[in-house]
Amino acid sequence: MAEPHDLTALEQAAAISRGELSSVDLVEHALRRVAALGDTVGAFVTVTPDLARQAARAADAAPIGERGPLHGVPTAIKDLTLTAGVRTTFGSAAFLDFVPPVDADVVRFIKAAGLVSLGKTTTSELGCSLYSEGRVAPPARNPWQLAYTAGGSSGGAAAAVAAGLVPVAQGSDGGGSLRIPASLCGLVGYKPSRGVVSGGPIGSGAFGLPTSGPLGRTVADVAALLDVMAVPVPGEPYLPPPAPPGGYLAVARRADPGPLRIGRFTTPMLADEPVHPDCVAAVDRAAALLTAAGHEVVEVPPPLGPAAWPLFETLWYVLALSPVPPQREVELLPLTRLLRARGAELSAATLAATLGELQAQVRLGARRTAGCDLLLCPTLAAPQAPVGWFTADADPAADFDRQRRFSPYCAIFNVTGDPSVSLPVGTTTDGLPVGVLLTGRYGDDARLIATAAQLENSSDGWDRHPAIWRAVDSANVNGDGVGRSAA
Repeated sequence: MAEPHDLTALEQAAAISRGELSSVDLVEHALRRVAALGDTVGAFVTVTPDLARQAARAADAAPIGERGPLHGVPTAIKDLTLTAGVRTTFGSAAFLDFVPPVDADVVRFIKAAGLVSLGKTTTSELGCSLYSEGRVAPPARNPWQLAYTAGGSSGGAAAAVAAGLVPVAQGSDGGGSLRIPASLCGLVGYKPSRGVVSGGPIGSGAFGLPTSGPLGRTVADVAALLDVMAVPVPGEPYLPPPAPPGGYLAVARRADPGPLRIGRFTTPMLADEPVHPDCVAAVDRAAALLTAAGHEVVEVPPPLGPAAWPLFETLWYVLALSPVPPQREVELLPLTRLLRARGAELSAATLAATLGELQAQVRLGARRTAGCDLLLCPTLAAPQAPVGWFTADADPAADFDRQRRFSPYCAIFNVTGDPSVSLPVGTTTDGLPVGVLLTGRYGDDARLIATAAQLENSSDGWDRHPAIWRAVDSANVNGDGVGRSAA
């Protein structure tokens, strides 16, 4: 018999609409699973059961005509994202007791759409690393193999979705922070075009690198959550591209992008690093499926190369300079302190020159791939990494370089602002997920989502689950929400 968490987000909402389940039913089921598995996979920093139950009751009381496609569905908010009245640590002991007075715009939109947040998901400190192993929560672990990282900085969100704690989750991506965890955990992680999702109500835009986006098990679920997030807000620094008629969910359901020319490459862009055969095999499989669907897949050079790394690196140092109370600086992790120290040494002239040179590189890259509608490449240079692998040398500089070599693709598309999605097309020889990166032209999110949905359909779907998925269900969770492992 199917459990509520077996349903996709859209299926859960449809069950509510038919009266088969209520939002309260789904939230109680999800909270039981969080109590049983949340710490095991390191999904949550803060769980808010009372607020979730209150929101679920309100969702069930809402008029039928005011309900959207995800109304009443459990979700979660990344701990980097401001949430009014809820502890938000930014993944750092320096903010262990911080409670924001305001919601981020995306949180307002998620609440307004009737989704119910269960709490704040684990992230890396200040979003600085591609793994989520800090001092405020257990490390985010890959539900497919708990010895491996769930990635970062949206690692807790990925762990929560892959373990069946919530069907979709909000995350953010400044250098791959949605797509990296998606690849590791067998999910769909979508970074929208720059400007599609508001970064407000505070902040400067951070050079256009980071954006909120959705993480889920299917393209349709992710498209539905993107529709929720993609609400234009006056005053944002980047003008949003127009949304497609009917929204992104309608595009995903049609799954018809028309014939496309897709540029394929596997050469890493930010490091001269060997690529694991399983990552190349995933690209080969995606290319074969896309060709069979009627697209022309051609070999192209990567849009940028390792010469772009020092430029991106400079911006990353500056982004690490988030305001931290001076007396709390000592509580930051070694990597964060290193990045901030390097950022503090940069002059305004150096930053301006870096931005100019990076834009010149982006222009050249766009010309190299101008004949392509989409680009296809690996998401990562290796399929998985153990928890603790990046920090094994106790040298933050070595840690940072190891991250660059592990993820030499994703960050380029934060620089360009193009929409980019990691899709769980491949598997390792021992059955662990391997993602591929599909990237569209700036503002052409609709075509990218349509192609992703078409690829999902042609691969017979990829909503697979790890063994931990069945470790806890409603039949073996006792009344106080404490789970018992299934034999």
